[in-house]
Amino acid sequence: MKARRPGPSVRVRVREGDREREDRVITEEPLEIRLQWPGADARRVWVTMRTPGHDFELAAGWVVHEGLAPAVRGVAYCTDTTLAPEQEFNVVTVTLEAPPAAVPHQHEAISAGSSACGVCGSDSVSSALATTGPRWSGPLPEPDVVRRLPDALRPHQKLFDRTGGVHAAGLATADGEVLVVREDVGRHNAVDKVTGARLLAGEQAAGSCLVVSGRAGFELVQKAVTVGTGALVAVGAPTSLAVDLATRAGLVLYGFTSSQRAVRYA
Repeated sequence: MKARRPGPSVRVRVREGDREREDRVITEEPLEIRLQWPGADARRVWVTMRTPGHDFELAAGWVVHEGLAPAVRGVAYCTDTTLAPEQEFNVVTVTLEAPPAAVPHQHEAISAGSSACGVCGSDSVSSALATTGPRWSGPLPEPDVVRRLPDALRPHQKLFDRTGGVHAAGLATADGEVLVVREDVGRHNAVDKVTGARLLAGEQAAGSCLVVSGRAGFELVQKAVTVGTGALVAVGAPTSLAVDLATRAGLVLYGFTSSQRAVRYA
């Protein structure tokens, strides 16, 4: 049986009132991330629920955000012959140039995160709160640019237009130029994909501004701080831990951002 790569959305039949019609829902499937480096066999380090597409970017971004390595040598779908055909495109192996900064646990059972989970690889709350990263030294967006950023992100949200069930994240310059946008059922996955896209393209992972379509939770601030991004602009509200980490790390944090409003919290 030949494996079929899952798409980002699937067709379903729905009933609305007295009318039956076709609709599309966002795909949510597990992605197992394995890690290997010279002298070590590949080992499972995480399983997350994600929207298929840009899987290599997601895996590369996750590795960097978790502080396992500043860069990756390569990413590939696993060729393990024991995998069922339907699993072939749901397992990726990230290869590092050297052993990771922290050796991840090799789970005997699947350790999985939902599409809402973010702080996944930390062994304790204290280690998550101790997140550090390089400080952004470039220009930051002015408030008038910040208010334009959600609208600048919107034309790139094709999966949201199709399903209404997906988050978006994008990296932008201080002038409001959108450099890359990714969508995913998980808000943290979308950010991982943005960072991974930059890394695999040979570009700097950090940027002047990370824009997200939802709230600014701690896990998104953590990812922005880890790579050294200058500002995080969220359409929704921040959380208390997000504000605390942003303040301590020197990350500019905006919430409730729209063309009419932008509230700065840090």
